[in-house]
Parts: sequence; C-alpha cells; structure tokens
Amino acid sequence: MTVSIREFLRRALLNQRVLDVALGDGRLLRVHDTGARATDVMTLVWHHGSPQTGTFLEPVLTAALERGIRLVSHGRPSYGGSSAQLGRTVGDAAADVAAIADAIGVERFATMGASGGGPHALACAALLPERVSGVVTLAGLAPLTDSFDWWGGMVAPGGLQAATRGRDARAAFAAVDEFDPGSFNDADYAALNGEWAALGDDVAASAQWGDDGLIDDDVAFVSGWGFEVSEIQVPVLAVQGADDRVVPAGHGAYLASEIRGAELRMLDGDGHVSVLREVASGMDWLLERR
Repeated sequence: MTVSIREFLRRALLNQRVLDVALGDGRLLRVHDTGARATDVMTLVWHHGSPQTGTFLEPVLTAALERGIRLVSHGRPSYGGSSAQLGRTVGDAAADVAAIADAIGVERFATMGASGGGPHALACAALLPERVSGVVTLAGLAPLTDSFDWWGGMVAPGGLQAATRGRDARAAFAAVDEFDPGSFNDADYAALNGEWAALGDDVAASAQWGDDGLIDDDVAFVSGWGFEVSEIQVPVLAVQGADDRVVPAGHGAYLASEIRGAELRMLDGDGHVSVLREVASGMDWLLERR
C-alpha cells in the first residue's frame, strides 16, 4: 500500500526524538532528531533562522527524508526551550553542536543554515573541520566588515544597527520594533503563502520564548565571531537571492570571495524566503561531498 507524502511526514514527525542535551556549563539544548535509520547516508545539522524555534520545518524534513538524510536541529540559546547563554558568540555554536553530536552518537555530519543560521553553520565548519563534511548557507549574513557595503540594501537594518551599540540598546529596540513589509519581495510572499508557510508559523511560535534569542543573535552577528571565515577549509556553498532585502546580495558574494574554494549560487529574482527553494538541491550538493 502506498503512503501519501502528508502521511509520510506525519509519521516522521511522530517518530522524531525531542530531547534536552545537558551541557557542562549547566545549560540545556532542546534538540530535534529524526533518529538513526539503517538507510541513512548522511547526517545533516540544520541551523534555524532568527527568530525560530528549532523544530523541523516541513520542506526541510521532506527533502531530508527523501534523500536518506538523518536530520538534526536544535534551538539556539533562548530559542525553543533551550537555555540562555548571555554574551554568546557565533563561534560558540560549534561547541554546542559538537555536544549534540556526541550525545546522539554522530561523529561526522554536514551543516546547513538559513538566514541567521548561516553564520552558525559556518562556525561548525571553521571550528569542527574534522567532523564537518560540508556547509550550505542560504541568505546567510557575512561578518561585519568594511570590505563591502555591509548595510547596503537592507530595508530594515534597525535591529542590527542597535546591536552595534550593545545588548541593552538592542533590547530597547526590540520593545518598539515592527516588521517592515518591504523587507520581502513578491517571491518571498508567494513562498510564505505556499510551500514555506511552516516558516511563518514557526516564527510566530517562537514568540512564546520572547526576544532574547533574537537579541543575542543580532549582538553576536555584529561582534567578533570567534573565528575568521577565511580559515574555513571544508566545502562551502553560499546560496543568495539577488533581491534579498534582509541579507542583501553582497553578503553571499563576500562569503564566497573570502572562503577558499567556496561556491556562490546567486539567484535572480529571489529574496530572503524564496531562496529557500534551494534547500533540496543544497542537500544534493552536500551528499556529493560527504
């Protein structure tokens, strides 16, 4: 008897493991794991955007299961049930991911990060090179630099600009911040009303944990990352929407120019959300390099 994709996903979501991984500093990380299967060909650690919960998004889960990929995700500190970590850097994510991999018995894995997850996926590549087989970033931020117009093309840079003045300034901005509809283009809205509706739902769900995760993300993005992207030696694919108004095209281009051997996939007409249609092909790219 054949099983519909919807039923396949329902069973996968029911069978996923949700566990809290205890860290040496007393923190807990809320982890989502499809679990080990005999047919798995690769483990992929997914890094969620800002703000989200860390739970599986349907298009990511579908693409992974169709390819025999074990999918693992987690809420970064202060997201989705994970403990806070004040003063965290982007690079701190690598130690958290290593602890998760150890807890679930995974030695080698690929990473993929979208938007705010992109820098954290790169942290794993830089700081865990012996364990990471490859990285894909989708609409991922570059480190703050004067080497290109880092702010150019951002429709609503207020949060990140406030973060450059410190955590208190970023927290104050959060109290008055409102989403600017111009941050997304028509392709983004079509994606959010279609196959990526789960993304909007997850952003809304993240509100129950407050703004601390997003505040700490933004402060980390505009501070020292704890590593240099030029140090990365593992394969990297930077996927970027040419019409991204949240993380403009220059960010993807800069990452590809700074990371030795990195590939850039610039997509005309795509914005910050619609670029996520490349998740499946990004997984194929990682499978070729596992």
